[in-house]
Formats: sequence, C-alpha cells, structure tokens
Amino acid sequence: MNLLNVIKKKYLGQSPSSNLAVQDTHTQDAHLAIPLRRRAPTKKAPVTVEQPMLSITCPDPTAEEALRDMHQNAAQRLARQERWSELAENIRNADQLREMTPGSMPIADLMAYGARADVILAVEHALLDGKPPQDAPLLAGIEALEHILAEFPDDYVVATIVAQAHMDIGWAWRGTGWDVEVPRRNRAAFAAHFDRASDILKPFCSQMLNSPLLATTCCALLGGTDHGRRRVADRYEALIDLNPANPRTMRAMGNYLLPRWYGSYRELELEARRTASRTQAIWGAGGYTWVMFDAIACDDQACANLDLDFFIEGLRDILVRRPDPYTANLLAAYCANAIGQAFSGNDEADQIRTQIADCARWIVREHLTELHPMIWAHAARGFDNNLRIQSPSRFAASGRDDAMRIITGLFQREIEAGKQIVFTDTGPVAMAS
Repeated sequence: MNLLNVIKKKYLGQSPSSNLAVQDTHTQDAHLAIPLRRRAPTKKAPVTVEQPMLSITCPDPTAEEALRDMHQNAAQRLARQERWSELAENIRNADQLREMTPGSMPIADLMAYGARADVILAVEHALLDGKPPQDAPLLAGIEALEHILAEFPDDYVVATIVAQAHMDIGWAWRGTGWDVEVPRRNRAAFAAHFDRASDILKPFCSQMLNSPLLATTCCALLGGTDHGRRRVADRYEALIDLNPANPRTMRAMGNYLLPRWYGSYRELELEARRTASRTQAIWGAGGYTWVMFDAIACDDQACANLDLDFFIEGLRDILVRRPDPYTANLLAAYCANAIGQAFSGNDEADQIRTQIADCARWIVREHLTELHPMIWAHAARGFDNNLRIQSPSRFAASGRDDAMRIITGLFQREIEAGKQIVFTDTGPVAMAS
C-alpha cells in the first residue's frame, strides 16, 4: 500500500493536460481494450436499415454485444455487492475453461473488466474535461480495490483485476501522445500506476498458473515502462499457446513487434509466420493475418513488407472457421474502412492497402448477413475500443452511414441495373425492384 502514497504525491491536486484521451489500441494492448459499448442498450427488435436500393438487418444490440454486456454486468453486480469470493470463482472457471463469446472475446476478460468498471469509469469521468475538481475521487475506487486485494492476497484473479485497474487509470492519465507530448506530471502518474501494477503481479507472473487471464495481464505491463529491445515475442508466444483461439493476443503481439516498440520488421514477419504454423489447426493461415492485422494499419513499412497473398488467404481461412456476423463485420470494416481509408502517400504500402481494401467486396458478398454499426464506427477510428464516446447513438449512426455508403458502392453495378440488394440469413440477394 506504500506505493499508493507515492501515487498520491505524483498527481493529487494537479490537473492533467486538457488534450489527453484514453490510449488507443496501437499503444495499449489490443486484448485489454474491452467493450465496444460502455452501457447496455434497451433490448429492441431488430431494425432493417434501408436505402432506396439496399436493405440490411441492423440488430441493436447484436448477439455479440448482448453477450458481452451480460457477462460484464453480472461481474459488476457481484463487485457492487462485495461478493468477491463468488466473483473470483466465476472468473477463474471461465479462465480455466477458455470460455469465449462467438466473436472470440474471452469471458474471463469481460468479467474482469466488469469487476473494475465502476472504478475506471469514475476516473475517466473525472479526467474527461482535463481539469478535474480538487475533490475528485481519483483514488477512492482504486484504494477500495486495494483493500479487497489485501483480503485475497493469494488469489491471482483479484490480483489481475486490481492490476488491470491501475493500468487502465495509468493510460487514462497518459493519453495518446508520444512521450515528449505528455506533460511530466501525467507521465509520472502513468508510471506510478504501472509500477503498482507490476508490484501486484510480481508474485504471480513467474507462475502463469495455466491462466490466459494472468498471462494477458502480465503482457500488458510491457506498455508501461521502457523495457528496451527485449524478446517480447516469448511472452506472447506463451500467451497464445494458452488460448490460440483468441485472436486479440496475436494482434497485440504484432503491435509490440513493430520497431516503435520492442521488435523489428524482420521479427514481425518471422513471428507472424511462426504463429500461423503453430495455430494452423485452428485458424489455417489466419494466424499470419491476425498478427499483421493492427501492425500494417499503423505502420507503412510493415504494410509494404506484407506477404499479401498469405494475408488474404488468412482472411478467407478466418471466415471459414468463424462464419459469424461479428467476424464478417469486423473483417469487412477492417478492409474497407481501417485499411481502405489509411492511404499515406507511401506508394508500396498504399498499393498493398488498395488490394486489401478490395477484399471488402468478396467479404460482403459472400459472408455479410447483418450490419453491426459499432464495428464500422470503430474501424474508422483505428479500432480504439476505449474511445471517449460522448453519444453512443451518434457514434453508431456514423458507423452505419459509413457502412451503407461503402456497401452500396460495392453493389453499384447491380443497383445501376435497377436491382434492389436485400441481405438475408445466407447473404445478399439482388432482386428486381
């Protein structure tokens, strides 16, 4: 608990810079950025979004969102009722059984987020305007979690929840800027919270305990301090082996193997191929695609170096193995929006991006059955699941508008021929209007 006093001295009574926001998924572990939405919507009947010549079902919430909300809310209720033994046991069971949603989100991660959500959201709210009031409860929630940790000192689940809360708060203070752009006091608060998270996890990270949740949390510490050019691939390989069905860890490894972090382009390519080989039974060539997924979206040279044929083969293999609406929307939005709108002026990279963007055509035509606006909205913003969204409805509407514009363009030939495009449970059908 002594480190909490250090944290207090770092920043209590000092305001963060007003231009800060929660860190994006290119500098915060992709597998720790949790929900697509912050609060559960009212259950509604599926809505069909229609334009003059295009009709597609748009459920709100989607099946994936409803499942994520259910697990987060269940854990949040247990935490509010201080039923920590029951909560930890539920998370431990989900962790050991590798339970996941259809969209490949680990349920243990969702429940761990729900357990700390009140604490994190209170801090984010206090930091929202960049000038929290002097009496803002910036540490009240984390201190309460520290007391829970003191009651369960040997429980790795409680340790991961408290450590993740510290890391989330650290990122909320730091924001998205490069180190030179972040005010000194904000960097100090960020470092102090990561130091405390490291201290909490130290007795557990060396054990791993056959726990993807623990391994994920230990890997997330890499974002907090300057570890130098270390072999982070070893940590991520171990994590991937614990649950190879979870693509978020592969995406995070690809990000951290960029030269801006702890790797090199050569190492990124090597580990992407090794991951594809080790996960071939689950993903086919998809392991290569998942490792490169975020790396090529934010790094021109990584994109220019891409084995394009292998990457596209991986897209096809992922959709064969995960033929669900969430994955179809994710990959279609990624190709059309995250990559298709990321042209940079680097000729080699942009040529690759053009060909990946073209994949949206066959993904939509062969696999899309319904529209998930939140995914498309996040794709337009680099899949930053921790964006500060002032209006979820407007955010979703922006994604819906993007998707409808892009999808309409993909069927332009049929539409010009007077056909109406109707999306069914088996895919789009061109009908006489």
